[in-house]
Amino acid sequence: MGIARSTYYYGEAKACDDTAVVEAIAAICEAFESYGWRRVRAALWHQGLVVNYKKIRRLIREHGL
Repeated sequence: MGIARSTYYYGEAKACDDTAVVEAIAAICEAFESYGWRRVRAALWHQGLVVNYKKIRRLIREHGL
């Protein structure tokens, strides 16, 4: 095929809209009020949303979550 094996097996990243991420973060923060951005990031990861930690921190700060 002419491509590396790791490229072939590497999964494509899902494009997430900020509103979907904010809704997911809000639901997590509503259920677990003491969660910080690290635990929120882990919870998002378990839901299948892979989001950069800087984006999570920014969204939490901007929306007061």
